[in-house]
Amino acid sequence: MPDAGSAPALYPSRPRITVEGQEEPALATQLLGLFVEETTAGLYRAELTFTNWGPRDGAIGFLYFDRAKLDFGKKLKVEMGAGDGAGTVFEGRITALEGRFAGARPPELLVMAEDRLQDLRMTRRTRTFEDVSDADVIRQVAQSHGLSADVDVAGPTHRVVAQVNQSDLALARDRARAAGAELWMEGDKLKARPRTRREAGSLTLTYGEALIEFAVTADLAHQATAFTVAGWDVSGKQAVKHEAGKSVVQSELNGGEAGSDILAGALGRRPQQVVHELPVNENEARALAEAHYARAARQFVAGTGVAEGDARLRAGAEVELKKLGPLFEGKYFVTRVRHTFDAASGFRSAFSVERPGLGRAA
Repeated sequence: MPDAGSAPALYPSRPRITVEGQEEPALATQLLGLFVEETTAGLYRAELTFTNWGPRDGAIGFLYFDRAKLDFGKKLKVEMGAGDGAGTVFEGRITALEGRFAGARPPELLVMAEDRLQDLRMTRRTRTFEDVSDADVIRQVAQSHGLSADVDVAGPTHRVVAQVNQSDLALARDRARAAGAELWMEGDKLKARPRTRREAGSLTLTYGEALIEFAVTADLAHQATAFTVAGWDVSGKQAVKHEAGKSVVQSELNGGEAGSDILAGALGRRPQQVVHELPVNENEARALAEAHYARAARQFVAGTGVAEGDARLRAGAEVELKKLGPLFEGKYFVTRVRHTFDAASGFRSAFSVERPGLGRAA
């Protein structure tokens, strides 16, 4: 995996901006600042601030208040970086315009945009789905918004799934979470996959090189040695119960020590009983228990950092961090990214990561 520092030593950090499929060099020139944020919860957003005063049509005045170039609903794409770290950091539609009139600066225009999950966020319904899997529900939500779907989600078939005064985004997130999967958009495609099959790429960051700063904590406070979910199978007239443990995240440990093992050794066994879930069969109990264990286990080692700007840093990517010592170096999963640009710092990428295992002491 090439280090993010493989970008050229000198390159133009100013983003490339495309509106409705047309690259707009003037917008890039007039850009004062930008941030793009993505998380594993989905809903990608961007804010771009432009100078809004200058020569236009032979006169001096506002540049963008005619809404000809920047307007609600227009498709917006932002590309940043150079070398291996170049790529698209945002693709969505304009949802808000804000005028800024500071006393010491010329007028500015703040443009806010969101990806296509915004359609789901703004649609609230009450309805039921019968004899469906979680994957079926997510596909139906995508179809109702004219989106294609790439859903790789295992899980049981539910007799009834109810959506009660809930947004389509909240419903889709809930069904993905219950199946141990994550939800996000790529262009006009709604995707749902387990973390281990997300395939968002990988990169390496080295402290003292492309990795500018990093802080990381291994915390037992919210760990558990196991999660148990219990319910009642009405058709079979019997209790159902499943306990999930370390095997759920075994493939993500990469030789590290699981938080649940450290908890058991340092403080004793701490199993958790999930009481607010009511599975109606064994498969549903297993899926819920494993999803609860995985969410808690993956937060054992969590960190935040700042790196030289790299478009490959995105939610869902795998990043290998080097020169952090035996406990904390190694592979992490990226949960949040904020790409920024300004005249002082150029292109920077702030990020959050997590993993279920602590490295072995040297």
